[in-house]
Amino acid sequence: MPLDPRVNQLTFKIIACAIAVHRALGPGLLESAYFACMVAELRSQGLHVELGVPVPLVYRGLKLDCGYKLDMLVEGIVILELKTLSAILPVHEAQLVTYLKLTGKPVGLILNFNVTVMKDGIKRKINTD
Repeated sequence: MPLDPRVNQLTFKIIACAIAVHRALGPGLLESAYFACMVAELRSQGLHVELGVPVPLVYRGLKLDCGYKLDMLVEGIVILELKTLSAILPVHEAQLVTYLKLTGKPVGLILNFNVTVMKDGIKRKINTD
């Protein structure tokens, strides 16, 4: 099933914010610096951003708090996971896919700021459940 066009517009807006932050700072800083700047940039665009959103795990009907938290949730629908890695690995993509399944959110982005060009640090995942 295709995504609602508004979700696609939102992800494009988020990516534009990430590109703006990356252009201003470049690669090589700590994740916390990009995190703070992304929050400021997203909010300056009028977007609602929630931080450290808990992700419960349901096991045999029990809702368990296992300590999982989303880096950011934008407009209540797009999960953002920020990284400063030499490369996004399959385990990072699997983490995002799992978060999408556990939360039921439609789309998520991994934003890796440790790249020369920001477009090379973006992975987009869609919830197929």
